Parts: sequence; C-alpha cells; structure tokens
Amino acid sequence: MNSQIKSKAVYWGTGRRKTSVARVRLIPGNGMIKINGRSGDDYLNFNPLHLNSVKAPLQTLGLENSYDILVNVYGGGLTGQADAIKQGAARALCELSPDNRKPLKNEGHLSRDPRAKERRKYGLKKARKAPQFSKR
Repeated sequence: MNSQIKSKAVYWGTGRRKTSVARVRLIPGNGMIKINGRSGDDYLNFNPLHLNSVKAPLQTLGLENSYDILVNVYGGGLTGQADAIKQGAARALCELSPDNRKPLKNEGHLSRDPRAKERRKYGLKKARKAPQFSKR
C-alpha cells in the first residue's frame, strides 16, 4: 500500500475574553471561517463588527485568503467570543512564524482585554448598586 499522505500544517492558538474561551486552528485554505460547526457569518449573526474582529489578525498580515479558521468556542456572549477568537487566531499566527509577532503586537491582537464582570457583594443588589435609602 503505497499511499502518499500529505500532512497539512495546522497551527493552534487559544484566546480568552471575559468568560469566553476559544480554541482556534489555522489551516491553509481560502479564508473560510467555521465556528462550532457553523459558518462564521451565521454564528456571529452577520454582525460586521464581530466578523471584522475575527478577521483582523489575518488582515494585519495580509493573509485573509490564505488560511481557514476553525474554532471551538464556549462561554460568554458573542462579543467576548469574537474577541477570544481574535486573540486565538493571533497566537496561532505567531506559531506560524515568529516574524508575525511584532505587527500583531503593535495592533494589539495579542493582549488580553482584562475587563470582566465584577462580583456581587452581599447587602447590595449588584456589584455596586445599593438598595434605595429610606430615612423612615
């Protein structure tokens, strides 16, 4: 059995934002985005802000039509998930070539946005919202 198996290069990256975690795979292709088994447009509700966020690292390097993005993402909402995918794709591009790190870092694609929901404190309705004051 003489079969030639052509192994495609696969590059992995993990991105996080708020409570979302995205495991991103970059494989050579034509720019398709697939998130949790659905097309990227469909999963992100055709929202141009989220779609541009996901494609931003590839556009920074001019590779938007060279690699397919395959993603498993969970937790949080669409905004957090889109930003987690962006960071995961940027990390995968750094794995592709160390020369990609500097332009991605300058654009801010490699840094994690640390903002998250503040925990609720006892005696309060939300993290900082207190019940209405009543003098009598």
